[in-house]
Amino acid sequence: MEFFVDTANLDQIRKAMDLGVLDGVTTNPSLMAKEGIRGNDAVMEHYLNIAKMVGQNVSAEVIATDYEGMIREGQVLAALHPAIVVKVPMTRDGIRAIHTFHSEGIRTNCTLVFSAGQALLAAKAGATYLSPFIGRLDDLNMDGLELIAQIVQIYRTQGFTTKILAASIRSSLHIVRCAEVGADVVTCPLSAMEGLFYHPLTDKGLAQFLEDHARNNA
Repeated sequence: MEFFVDTANLDQIRKAMDLGVLDGVTTNPSLMAKEGIRGNDAVMEHYLNIAKMVGQNVSAEVIATDYEGMIREGQVLAALHPAIVVKVPMTRDGIRAIHTFHSEGIRTNCTLVFSAGQALLAAKAGATYLSPFIGRLDDLNMDGLELIAQIVQIYRTQGFTTKILAASIRSSLHIVRCAEVGADVVTCPLSAMEGLFYHPLTDKGLAQFLEDHARNNA
């Protein structure tokens, strides 16, 4: 399973890279605004900086909601750097755009997915990645992990090559559960990724080892 970090913060991306397990980055206009990055030129420059830093799999989102606008924006984004993956919303025009990008050899990430039917359309259109938002489903008392498992089964049965990118991850447990049900990728905050390190018995065991070492060398 691949690990992406969901942020526009360069320091957090560097920290994730330092862990040695990072495979990519996802970001969006909301995360850009959170970092104070506003204006098209500044946003494009920031996407380019992230792509140069990471070198692979950087999802950059189109703002347009119409087909023609998505195509124009997506082509500009894809031309920034080979690492860029054009992030397109799950809409009627979005699916059309994904099909066009696929024919042009531009990688895409179909985002804001909440159903298996939507996942079918994205795969048929040729999406490189599919982003079901499991945390937002959980917020509505719906089982986001069940959706991931359903899509995994459908894609394997039908032979689709679209990668399932579990998004809206809220915890380290979400990451583990996504791995269990067969997600190809998770994208999450750095804190959720770092949370995988910790277990009280690991801390206790290490403290005991150090204490024994100090005693034996006193």
